[in-house]
Amino acid sequence: MRTGDAPLAALAALEAPSLEDFERLGEIAYAALPDEFRSRIAEIEIRVADFPDEDALDSLGLESEFDLLGLFVGIGLAHAEAVPRTGGTPNRIWLYRRPILDYWAEHEETLGAIVTHVLIHEIGHHFGLSDEDMEAIEAAAGEE
Repeated sequence: MRTGDAPLAALAALEAPSLEDFERLGEIAYAALPDEFRSRIAEIEIRVADFPDEDALDSLGLESEFDLLGLFVGIGLAHAEAVPRTGGTPNRIWLYRRPILDYWAEHEETLGAIVTHVLIHEIGHHFGLSDEDMEAIEAAAGEE
């Protein structure tokens, strides 16, 4: 093997991040959020799956399982007082590995940055923000 082939050999040996790797990326992204932001988040689980299930796709009117990178499931803080919590599942953020990897392959962002963006976006839903609200906030932040 020539000296210059070592980096190529290392690349050839790479494997796609596993579900466990993504779970760890989500934990790292969550831990890196400012304390003030995290302190306002009620208990929430971060879960990872390869793809969203059919119910999630149907409820959002999506045709392709690659159209959804993440999903907040539960009762957001804006609705918590109006909807009593009696049993049921905890608030949960889903990160979808395969759609995120697909997005990553087509864009010039790091995988960590994409996972962080998706996580923050879904936390925004936990706070009761709509997609339009978050797009406006991101646009305003980009103008400054």
